[in-house]
Amino acid sequence: MTAPRQRKGSKGKDPGSNIQNLKPDCIAEPRQRFATGGFSWWTILCLMTGSIVGISLGLLCCIYVSTLHENDLWFSNIKEVEREISFRTECGLYYSYYKQMLKAPSIQQGLYELIHDNTTESKRTINILQRMNIYQEVFLSILYRILHIQTYLEPIYFYIYTVFALQTVYVIALFITSWLLSDSWLAGALSGVWYILNRVDTTRVEFTISLRENWSIPFFALQVAAITCYLRPQLKPIQQRVVLWLVFVSTFCFCLTWQFNQFVLLVQALIIFTLDCLDFFTAEQVVSLYLMQVFSLLLVWLLQFCNSMILGSLVLSFIVSALFIKHFQTGLKTGGFVIRVGKLALHTLLVLTLTFTINYSAKTILQLKSDEHIFKFIKAKFGFGATRDFDASLYLCEEAFGLLPLDTFERLAGTVLLYPYLCTLSVLFILLLLVALSNLSTNGLGQACREREDRTFSMRPDVAYNLLHTVFFGLLSFSTMRMKYLWTGHMCAFAAFGVCGKEVWSLYLRVLHCNTKTMMRLIRYSVPIVILAFLYYKFWPRLMEEISELREFYDPDTVELMEWIRLKTPKRAVFAGSMQLLAGIKLCTGRVLTNHPHYEDQALRERTRQVYQIYARQSAEEVHKVLSSVGADYIVLEDSICYERRHSRGCRLRDLLDLANGHIMDGPGENEPDLISASHPRFCEAIKTDMPPYSTLFTRVFKNKTFNVYKLKKLKKKNKAENSP
Repeated sequence: MTAPRQRKGSKGKDPGSNIQNLKPDCIAEPRQRFATGGFSWWTILCLMTGSIVGISLGLLCCIYVSTLHENDLWFSNIKEVEREISFRTECGLYYSYYKQMLKAPSIQQGLYELIHDNTTESKRTINILQRMNIYQEVFLSILYRILHIQTYLEPIYFYIYTVFALQTVYVIALFITSWLLSDSWLAGALSGVWYILNRVDTTRVEFTISLRENWSIPFFALQVAAITCYLRPQLKPIQQRVVLWLVFVSTFCFCLTWQFNQFVLLVQALIIFTLDCLDFFTAEQVVSLYLMQVFSLLLVWLLQFCNSMILGSLVLSFIVSALFIKHFQTGLKTGGFVIRVGKLALHTLLVLTLTFTINYSAKTILQLKSDEHIFKFIKAKFGFGATRDFDASLYLCEEAFGLLPLDTFERLAGTVLLYPYLCTLSVLFILLLLVALSNLSTNGLGQACREREDRTFSMRPDVAYNLLHTVFFGLLSFSTMRMKYLWTGHMCAFAAFGVCGKEVWSLYLRVLHCNTKTMMRLIRYSVPIVILAFLYYKFWPRLMEEISELREFYDPDTVELMEWIRLKTPKRAVFAGSMQLLAGIKLCTGRVLTNHPHYEDQALRERTRQVYQIYARQSAEEVHKVLSSVGADYIVLEDSICYERRHSRGCRLRDLLDLANGHIMDGPGENEPDLISASHPRFCEAIKTDMPPYSTLFTRVFKNKTFNVYKLKKLKKKNKAENSP
């Protein structure tokens, strides 16, 4: 919560052809790119200029989001507890492990405590390194210890500056991708500027610092840049090996830092599979890219103490199936058009059938239910699953997991990003279809024969990959708004490539019968410069105004609650409540939790549903029994949940609980006929009456305008005997 504050104070070459290294055209394309014995002075100058511009834009983005974060919270002037409260929901949980590692007497002791953690879930000892993707927190805590920077840089600043620095990596990765595709560093500059100006839709790092996506997506962008480089024609074997190593490292870092890596890699594997079927990739390229994914996932599996969720992932099952069928289904790319289409349909059916067979078998053998809630959500979202499932409903009712809002496109159009993107996308997608039809119409004599053919249309494999990348992840973003951050960044690079690359302009100029080298050069360099000038004129004053707006963190009720818990409760006290609040309690006070926001565990999801009965229509005895079974000493009730108005009827937390329990929901509106009236009042409301049996089982020990904390009374042995079955 924030409040305003005041402060003082080629001629003859096919347009689809490319060269093997990153050698931009710069502002005027030289007749000869190489001097005898190496690079020409012009190439070196362009490389240096492009590199400086790319790094500068990356640093500018880092400084920009860091300034927004500081100005929104007045982070440098608020108390430590307020800084920690600003790590909302699961962000606080992840940051707490960084703090825990720093507080440990030694690195070895800190790692031991994470591997044998008994404070995150009461009455359970879990391996945090296995359950969660927090190796980044471990790495940073170790780095902070050994760098000896404690005297002039606080741990929290070392953490947030590292996350902001990854935005530099992200922008540079987009810069390189568009530069590789277009052979012009102006494309890189345009992609970086678009990324910054569309910050609302490209990142949310300034207010969700610790979210796993803020750690992982920059590495994913690096991986896309490395794949783009790998797919460029005429790479030498040594260059291919180096680039493949970069693909592996970036894929590994991406997988290590985000638990949803398997679903993103599945989309990417489908892209590779599609381009393989349409004959854009060589067999070596397909196998190499698949293996990079597999090796990365398996290494993460080892580091996460053999996390069964990785072995049971769809992407591993899919890659194994694709490689297996590809090896045994010989002659796949031979025959005429109809025969090849039939073979591809059969091939796809076999791969998908084997994928689901392997995946089902793996999950049955491993007894895997960790990602069950995700598939429940997907089925319910598209109308194939039960809408009363509590876990699925939690996602369905959140705006972030809904469809992409239409106002997103209004914002993207306002920065002149949407129009060149759609033009590039539509033209290249039609070209992709034409090239695919041409590939499938050949007699399957191999790529060498096809290269000797005089084709009207062609498409480089790196362009084809990036085209399908933006299509697939665009569709994913349309279906789920939270996934837009995987799409919008690459959207900037792809649109910049369309503006500065030869592919789209050559098609337009062919239609106008003026496809000359001079006209091509004029358009490729004048259009991006005009766009950059327009963006500077329109948005620079807005950026200056935005970074000059000063606010301050203001959440006195939560601060008061955290201070009371820290000072007035035992260090081993167990707290029950909402997942989001409990993450903050762990970070600010170090107390033991009953549940938390990291939802990728079936037992935890069941426990959370049980604890949330404090907001359902349940008897005092039943709630006390449930809370006692998980070892809770205190419960924290939030009026913002008990009397929630943010969501509409049917999506409030109390409504989800009522539906899951088979009870009629509160308020006017329709109810399904099989729902019944509850026999007890809503617990979070009734407990405030302080009447028996509530006063017999609970004692209020803290209250402010937002929170009510109750301590569970211990039942006497006689009562326990009476209540026992």
